[in-house]
Amino acid sequence: MDLERRTFVRTAGSAGILAFLVARGFLTVGDARADLWNKPAFDAESLEDAIDILVNSPAAESPEVVIVAPEIAENGAVVPVGVVAKLDGVESIAILCEKNPHPLAAIYEIPPGTLADVKTRVKMAETSHVVVLVKAGGRIHMARKEIKVTRGGCGG
Repeated sequence: MDLERRTFVRTAGSAGILAFLVARGFLTVGDARADLWNKPAFDAESLEDAIDILVNSPAAESPEVVIVAPEIAENGAVVPVGVVAKLDGVESIAILCEKNPHPLAAIYEIPPGTLADVKTRVKMAETSHVVVLVKAGGRIHMARKEIKVTRGGCGG
């Protein structure tokens, strides 16, 4: 099987699955195109600007928001970051890296009745704080954790 045929089969299969999900009502066309995303927040160049765009009320530190990430990341290109929000009615989770050129790394919309537990990998060029904002019950909850990025995996 040549490479062009494989590419065609893979693309056709993906398009077929999306068409099926839209036809059955599991996805709307807007969901499939990722229409609604917060471009100004992702384009913000400072942590403060990104937070101001994301939330319109002050955020309080909360022990109910837990960041699951290593203390030391040996490879800043793929730092695993997880968030567990032990709050009722979580609506969204945002992950930001303080010293990145564009701090906002991810936003997750959490459907009602869903466990608020997300995981991703972020790129970090240098040691920085990871800040998490969780919207739950009309309030903004926050957690912060410093992750040290080492050069060459030396651990120090």
